Amino acid sequence: MKAYMTNGTVDFLKKLDDQHPAVNFHLMSSNAGGLAYYEDHKKNIFSSGRAYEVLIQKGAIQTEGYVVMNNIPVTDDGRAAFEDRFKQRQNDVDMMPGFQAVRFLKPDKGNTYVVVTQWASAQDFENWKNSEEFKKSHQGQGTKPPAYFADRPFITTYHMLNREE
Repeated sequence: MKAYMTNGTVDFLKKLDDQHPAVNFHLMSSNAGGLAYYEDHKKNIFSSGRAYEVLIQKGAIQTEGYVVMNNIPVTDDGRAAFEDRFKQRQNDVDMMPGFQAVRFLKPDKGNTYVVVTQWASAQDFENWKNSEEFKKSHQGQGTKPPAYFADRPFITTYHMLNREE
């Protein structure tokens, strides 16, 4: 399965949604603007979007919730090791209260992988970050990033967009 996303103003994304009624867009907003995300086996409809291969998929993306995207730049040489390490990780995130969905996305172009998690609320995400399960799943990650990181990972957060707003 493939995943596609693009950024833009909320008004632009709503128009895009209206122009492509057959596409099941998940529209999101943040202080920095909006994001449209969809999953499909077909080709990318965005003229300036990003395409990914979905490596891990748990849960269904909901129309309401809080979305956290962990953007992780990985070196070309480190891709296989990073993917393997991520797949081997015992991740209890899907057992946490408020968890809705997770996607592990491999970029078609570029080097930035994206781990998308969706939560019922921002507080549910904070509870996950402060949990014993989080500590276990991130064990062994000191302050120095692994050698396969091309740059420091960064997080972007969104709220699902209510289409009536």
